[in-house]
Amino acid sequence: MDINRLRWASRRGMLELDLVLLPFLENHFHSLTAEEQQLFEALLECEDQDLFNWFLRKNLPDDENLRRIVTIILSHTGLQDGR
Repeated sequence: MDINRLRWASRRGMLELDLVLLPFLENHFHSLTAEEQQLFEALLECEDQDLFNWFLRKNLPDDENLRRIVTIILSHTGLQDGR
């Protein structure tokens, strides 16, 4: 996977998403399994408002795989407990 392409796709229209996605990409992406890296890439195709709601734990994705990568990201951001 092209990390520069992922970095670009992680830059969103909302600062709140940039503050979650970019640090995760820079600090944790490399430690994901190949499958989890693919899930991260799929997550980047989702709408900003959905991502915002998922990361704020207003709801979680219906898709089990997206829910899995959101949970992984939340566990690395300190947001998993609603902080």
